[in-house]
Amino acid sequence: MFTGWRRFADHHPRLIETAFLLLVYAAAGGQYLIAGPGPSWWIGLPLATAACLSLPWRRGRPHAVVVFTAVCVGVSGGLGYELSPQLLLPVIVALYELAVRTPERTARTHGFAVIALVFLMAVLSGQGSQPWAESAILTAFWCMLPVVLGGAVRLRRAYLGAVQTRAEHAERTREEEARHRVAEERVRIARELHDVVAHHMALANAQAGTAAHFARSRPEQAEKILGELTGTTASALRELQATVGLLRQPDDPDDTLAPAPGLGRLPELVSAFASAGLQVTVTVDGEERPLSPGGDLTAFRIVQESLTNVAKHAAAHHAQVRLAYTRDLLVLTVSDDGDGTSPPPAPGGGFGLIGMRERAQTVGGRFEAGHRPGGGFAVTAELPIHS
Repeated sequence: MFTGWRRFADHHPRLIETAFLLLVYAAAGGQYLIAGPGPSWWIGLPLATAACLSLPWRRGRPHAVVVFTAVCVGVSGGLGYELSPQLLLPVIVALYELAVRTPERTARTHGFAVIALVFLMAVLSGQGSQPWAESAILTAFWCMLPVVLGGAVRLRRAYLGAVQTRAEHAERTREEEARHRVAEERVRIARELHDVVAHHMALANAQAGTAAHFARSRPEQAEKILGELTGTTASALRELQATVGLLRQPDDPDDTLAPAPGLGRLPELVSAFASAGLQVTVTVDGEERPLSPGGDLTAFRIVQESLTNVAKHAAAHHAQVRLAYTRDLLVLTVSDDGDGTSPPPAPGGGFGLIGMRERAQTVGGRFEAGHRPGGGFAVTAELPIHS
């Protein structure tokens, strides 16, 4: 039942406000009509009417309404009316609204000022029949009660507002974090798909072109290259299947990187490019050291993408891969002997260099790429070694 009344009040605030103010006026003005010996009703009723008529403005101008109602009540007390709760009711309502909407110090100051004003006017007039001690206690109680209750309501509203703000902030933070994680995963999968598709398609295209070139003059060589082309496309399908499988993994995607390709497959990669007409030389400086799964994958993908770019754009016949191991770093360099011209941009922009740079930064490394002074192009990546 209480919930029903609360819902009705939420949907009809003006009606509830009007009914409340009429009850206040009935209580404050009715005392003058049933008063016993003392001042006539026509003296006090206009004061009660004026005080109640100011209450609709208590939310917009709480200070002014408190002062006005206090003056009306004080004048009534000075005229000899008994300082009862009914007489103080307009100023009680005004003080409550002031305590709800202003700081505690302001509300208390106004409360003490109202007590002093009403009590002094009632006592100094000498027309009241109540003992001064009783008047002082009743006035102090009924004026400070709304200040205390209003302050408690204000603090509770502030607490609930702070809780709601924290909850909304936490919800926004969770949503932003989820969007950030989704974006990172999309970028990582897109990078994997780009590397796999670009490498294998470029390699297959080069092998098909070489086989077509040898078809008449060296059919045995062409047949061998076509056999290797079949292996290239099969490898492309396997890697695509593994990469797309990341989208279906319910567990941590990092776990799926364990069987990913690494530098251990470098001889296989070099052999594949050799069948496409690109001779690749691999040199190793320093003692070989194992990299983390993520670092090993990054190193392999950078070599793979660099050699793919050489085969596609550099018009080169030879490329060199240099692996230099230090205590904390693997310095990986891929260079070619091309003519040094920049490759034409792909429609919509290329993502090979961007992807390699992102891969290196993901594992805490650095990446550089640019033309060599003597001709050709070089890619250098510094990757940390985690034992």
